[in-house]
Amino acid sequence: MDSRSRRVRYRGLKIFLLFLFIVLAAGGAYAARVFYQTKSAIDKTYTPLDSKNVSTSIRDRKPFSILLLGVDTGADGRIDHGTTNQGDANSDTMIVATVNPQKNKVTMTSIPRDTVAQIVGQPTTDIEKINAAYNFGGEKMAINTVSTLLNVPIDYYLTINMGGLEKIVDAVGGVDVDNPFEFTSAKTGGQHFPKGKQHLNGAMALAYARMRYEDPTGDYGRQKRQQQVIKAIIKNALSVGTLTHLQTLLDSISSNMRTNLKTDDMLSIFSNYRNAAKSISSETLQGQDAWIGDGAYQVPTTAELQKTSDRIRTALGLSTETLDNENTKMNAQNPNFQPGGQYTIPY
Repeated sequence: MDSRSRRVRYRGLKIFLLFLFIVLAAGGAYAARVFYQTKSAIDKTYTPLDSKNVSTSIRDRKPFSILLLGVDTGADGRIDHGTTNQGDANSDTMIVATVNPQKNKVTMTSIPRDTVAQIVGQPTTDIEKINAAYNFGGEKMAINTVSTLLNVPIDYYLTINMGGLEKIVDAVGGVDVDNPFEFTSAKTGGQHFPKGKQHLNGAMALAYARMRYEDPTGDYGRQKRQQQVIKAIIKNALSVGTLTHLQTLLDSISSNMRTNLKTDDMLSIFSNYRNAAKSISSETLQGQDAWIGDGAYQVPTTAELQKTSDRIRTALGLSTETLDNENTKMNAQNPNFQPGGQYTIPY
């Protein structure tokens, strides 16, 4: 087991969906005019993947999938390379989002950062925490790893680092959340959040969604708060008033974002897909606590992996298929595994 998979460092929230859903929410000739005016900012974000065919799903008005990656750079002072180079940070937030124009629906599936997975693209079979894929091989390796884990095609990627979160939330006028329990986030600066509904600015939204250690459900609770903040941002982005701030928003986040979505793709999204942003469902791939050697992991059962694969493939209008990958094989080789116990991998 590579020692890199056992590095346990605090990671923060990485919100990445904003730009995609602002485009989804924006509509009409006015939105198109504003969009064209901000083309220079959008062009700065375009980073294609080497040797990967460009999807035509958006151009053909078909359902599409996008891997949303968050990396803990900018706000924490680390430098991220990504794409064709190895990054200096793991992608501790990974969400597979699907957009279906026929059903007018968006689905978000969060993948816990400690999920055990084969890192696809390594010279030999390498079983690690899934968030290491980005560190080892950038967006391309992350896409291939997630695609193999769940047997789903991934058309696009969008990576955003922490440095842009506060500006994004502030640009949409802050967010409204409903906090399920009172807490003080000691690891992010001591911010206090009472139980119940509240309006958060960018700095507070960042702290709210970053909190993990005070949550009894750990990273799973953090993922729920991430999804809550994302949905709140999308709700605000649906307002016409947000369009007046679009150029400021794009200018502020262009240096904190990478994507292989071209300008024409984004124009097509808000022309043909914007109604899908009004219906958003969110799920999380559930795992079981496990020890592999002296490292703590999340191990999803084969049934959970199959259910997640079926849900995403159905959202994309694809038929379901029986999973057969390294995870299902390892699960079969651990028939007596009990949550919280040792899990054996044959490598």
